[in-house]
Amino acid sequence: MEILAFGVQADEKPLIEQAFRGHHEVRCLDVFLNEDTAPIAAGYEVVCTSVNCDLGNHVLQTLAAGGTRMVAQRSTGFNNIDLKVAERLAMTVSRVSYYSPHSVAEFAWTLAMAVNRRIVRASTRTRDFDFRLDGLMGRDMHGRTAGVLGTGKIGEAFARIAHGFGMNLLGWDVAENPACMQLGMRYVAKERLLAESDLVSLHVPLMPETSRLIDADALKAMKDDAILINSSRGGLIDTAALVVELREGRFTGVGLDVYEAEAGLFFLDKSLQAVEDDTLARLVTFPNVLVTSHQAYYTEDAVGQIVETTLRNVLDYKAGRRSENVLVPRS
Repeated sequence: MEILAFGVQADEKPLIEQAFRGHHEVRCLDVFLNEDTAPIAAGYEVVCTSVNCDLGNHVLQTLAAGGTRMVAQRSTGFNNIDLKVAERLAMTVSRVSYYSPHSVAEFAWTLAMAVNRRIVRASTRTRDFDFRLDGLMGRDMHGRTAGVLGTGKIGEAFARIAHGFGMNLLGWDVAENPACMQLGMRYVAKERLLAESDLVSLHVPLMPETSRLIDADALKAMKDDAILINSSRGGLIDTAALVVELREGRFTGVGLDVYEAEAGLFFLDKSLQAVEDDTLARLVTFPNVLVTSHQAYYTEDAVGQIVETTLRNVLDYKAGRRSENVLVPRS
């Protein structure tokens, strides 16, 4: 059986090909699955997708009409997939429910320290042989308070690093994580966490209940000199409201690895095109904002685990087995 993989990055391709070798043939495409590219999948029983692929009603209908019976998503998130439509079309859908939480947690801290210590500005200056320190002053993390919204595996890993810095820990989640509590984390209401934290990091999934979790009111509740980090999902933050606060001169730094309108932008080269997204264009002009292109998960360790799990999901599908990774079971 030959599998069609959409949205494959250059670094990712050899890992996918090596993992699937000896099991199934895999054809890797760098284009993302959407309404325009869905017809390419005609004749492929299994398609492999990334989080920035569009698997809405129209795309799923096209896939099903072309003979696709399984979607193997190479990510934990699946908010880009219309599961009800997939179930109605009798399409099996799987995801990667677990991969290295350290990849994302460490990158979230990379963003936090980069904006805190003005690393991008400093690097740009020294490339021009400007070695002044004006405007580069940061703050010690030791003794300050880190607020962790979402204390699952990634949030816990983030909290462990914060604990290593000697920070006080506040947490917010639907369920308390005993491992985080052993680090000294106190669970509080979201409003209190935002008001008391010097650093706020988001590690919750994107669901209807968490959409724009950080809205205008939440942003106003934060300290004026706080640091805000989002390495989870762009839709957790009301970006337009964030721009308003940034224009008021608020926040020491904001690090965003995700953006609520990133589909059709992230993972692509848009450097020679006019920027049509006014909000993103404004966002990247602020000197205290660092935006990266959804790369927090992008380590050899994490991507290797993602690929291996995706292979197991395909093998389980062919064998009629069901695992915790199945979102829509085989009918």
